[in-house]
Formats: sequence, structure tokens, C-alpha cells
Amino acid sequence: QVRLVESGGGLVQPGGSLRLSCTASASIFNIRTMGWYRQAPGKQRELVARITGGGSTDYADSVKGRVTISRDNGKSTVYLQMNNLKLEDTAVYYCNAVPQFFRWGQGTEVTVSS
Repeated sequence: QVRLVESGGGLVQPGGSLRLSCTASASIFNIRTMGWYRQAPGKQRELVARITGGGSTDYADSVKGRVTISRDNGKSTVYLQMNNLKLEDTAVYYCNAVPQFFRWGQGTEVTVSS
């Protein structure tokens, strides 16, 4: 069973930056399209960014131009660099395959507040 471990969240002011990391416990991760999802309080989980095994990326309109997804297959890790954070980015962030395939990890909480 592949285990996903997210980290890097925290409390940040509007306009700030964070870099999230997600590490998988198995290299099967490397051949799959991976994505970052988020779930804000009272809302459904949504996909915000994805990256194919070859490195092609795609972003939700709500984050386009402010976030960058990347991956290091040698480390079985996917990253999400988040810049110019907004209040509405507050959520728990998760990584998983796209479409979702692995069991969800515990997520990492991002709180944007002044």
C-alpha cells in the first residue's frame, strides 16, 4: 500500500509563499500523473494542479499564475510552490494521483490570514 506524506503547510499572510512537499513510499508514483488537491472548510475537495510523468503541467484557474507544481521522480516527491497566497487559498492540501488512486494522506494545512 503506497503511503503519501504531505508537509510544508503553515500560517502565512496574504501575499506570502509556501512550498508544499509530498513524498510517496513507493516508486510506482513515478509513472503516474500526480496532482495537488485542496479542501477548504465546508467545501468539496478540488484538484488545483497536476503534473504528468513527463513533466507536463496543468492548473486550476483559481491558482494559475501563482503556483507551480513540480516533481522529483528520483525522490518520489511532488512539490507545490505557492506564491502570492490569498485568503481563499486556506485549505488542507493533499497530493494523489490524477484521477485519485492511492489512499489519501493526512494532508498539510495552509492558513492564509492577516
